[in-house]
Amino acid sequence: MELIVGIDIGNATTESTLAEVRDNEINILSSGIVKTTGIKGTKENVKGVFQSLIIALKKVGKDIKDLDLIRINEAAPVIGDVAMETITETIITESTMIGHNPNTPGGIGVGVGVSKLLTQIDMKDYGMNIIALISKDIEFSDASKLINELKEKGIKIKGAIVQNDDAVLINNRLNEKIPIVDEVLHFEKIPLNMLTAIEVADRGKVISMLSNPYGIATLFKLSSEETKIIVPISRALIGNRSAVIIKTPKGDVRTRAIPAGIIHIIGKNKRRSIDLSKGAKKVMENLESCCPIDDIYGEKGTNIGGMLEKIRITMGQLTGQNHQNIRIQDILAVDTFVPKKVIGGVAEEFSMENAVGLAAMVKADKLQMEIIANDLENQLNKKVEVGGVEADMAILGALTTPGTDSPLAIIDMGAGSTDACTIDRDDKVISCHLAGAGNMVTMLINRELGLNNFEIAEDIKKYPLAKVESLFHIRHEDGSVQFFEKNLEPKIFSRVIILKDEVMVPIEIDETIEKIRKVRREAKEKVFVTNAIRALRQVCPNYDIRNIEHVVLVGGSALDFEIPQMVTEKLAHYGVVAGRGNIRGIEGPRNAVATGLALSYKRM
Repeated sequence: MELIVGIDIGNATTESTLAEVRDNEINILSSGIVKTTGIKGTKENVKGVFQSLIIALKKVGKDIKDLDLIRINEAAPVIGDVAMETITETIITESTMIGHNPNTPGGIGVGVGVSKLLTQIDMKDYGMNIIALISKDIEFSDASKLINELKEKGIKIKGAIVQNDDAVLINNRLNEKIPIVDEVLHFEKIPLNMLTAIEVADRGKVISMLSNPYGIATLFKLSSEETKIIVPISRALIGNRSAVIIKTPKGDVRTRAIPAGIIHIIGKNKRRSIDLSKGAKKVMENLESCCPIDDIYGEKGTNIGGMLEKIRITMGQLTGQNHQNIRIQDILAVDTFVPKKVIGGVAEEFSMENAVGLAAMVKADKLQMEIIANDLENQLNKKVEVGGVEADMAILGALTTPGTDSPLAIIDMGAGSTDACTIDRDDKVISCHLAGAGNMVTMLINRELGLNNFEIAEDIKKYPLAKVESLFHIRHEDGSVQFFEKNLEPKIFSRVIILKDEVMVPIEIDETIEKIRKVRREAKEKVFVTNAIRALRQVCPNYDIRNIEHVVLVGGSALDFEIPQMVTEKLAHYGVVAGRGNIRGIEGPRNAVATGLALSYKRM
């Protein structure tokens, strides 16, 4: 009798399957799972392997000394990033625009006038249209009182720009309502005595005049040449509830293209070079035409060149290899948007710019895995060997799902990679290993929503949303309402929340539940649905998905509350029956590779 363990080192988790071998029978005893330590495929993985192994052993009262063999998988790490920060950026000189979205602007409508400090407005300004500038030193009650007095004297105050968060408080005390924008961070940069236009939309609506170049031209009486110049301003203001534009004599607004760079794809039979600014679709079309891939690199001195070189250097340092010998075997490019700060703005304005998200997979190096195996062997004083390719092992594990049999196809959806594999009636196996999975979805959510918080982005990916509409009820993202007998925490009132297990986690950004849900679902669609089809085409007979009948979804991302349904729905168009696996009838979609590593022991 032998006691063996199969251990799957993934990008996010390290899973183990403990098995007892008697003659030709393999009996699975237990399993363990922990977070992967370090980047997949490096020596740091050893800590996670040990932790996962101990969990599996303790479940059945065994000890490391009882082990005869440890089998680990061949591991190819995947690293994701936004390869192209932006295609363009908006640059403003002489403080020409204020276009942020304060939570509570005051009033409704459009006002045009000359910018003047409220405390400096007097009767010499009679007959002139004025936009009042109210600094943080002026109390809201004093500001509203002064505006009322000036208007009673015939001074035409058409709007106000406020440094503090006082717009509603001021507006509530005015005898005649005016549009007011507040929370202007760099108030001191606002130029005085300049023609200014202000617009505030009603609650639930967005501005229409200042987000339209011809609207701006109407207010400022611009020529056709001048209208061309202000297009970047109107574009940056789309979707805002409030905005201000200030026309200065020396003011300049322009867009500057940032070189995205050329990406070079080296296939065994073809080579292609693509300008990344042409978008992700073009990149992926050329990638497919070059398969199988030997290496991928970017143009030096550009965004994509720097990103891919950084991946090589990072993996070289972690593995002790020369970074020039590191090869990239696959990428997944996805079109997305990222918020880009407007250079020269005075209220921390952002403009949504086109970007390409990219996940790159480093070529699996069995020699590197042998180094990890030797390190583990020396530490545990137990025999350690490198088993098979992940997808090949995953399909053996998937076949333990009740109701499955060969021929069969699987899609292994993990954190870093999406793998596919087919097995026919003669046990012939074809597999592929592609870049892009759960981590890339999280990255896209994080960047597109401007969260700068990977953990919150991960929670948005994994859990459903709701909106707290009162202290006693919430509205779920599907529209259903849930009431509570005990009042909810006041700090989450009126916020979009993540329903994480039994906890309500507020999302600290001013976006609607519809927008957050849309970003989440589109990210999953772009990564998992795209990669599922891409992977299956590579392993199906004649590259035709219709030539397979059954697909089992395995891996950590198959536990997601909506990804399996998205993939299943897409595959239904090809007449394919797909569903979530249940490894050994107890593990759900997890543990497929680790189980396969254990079960394949007698096959090797």
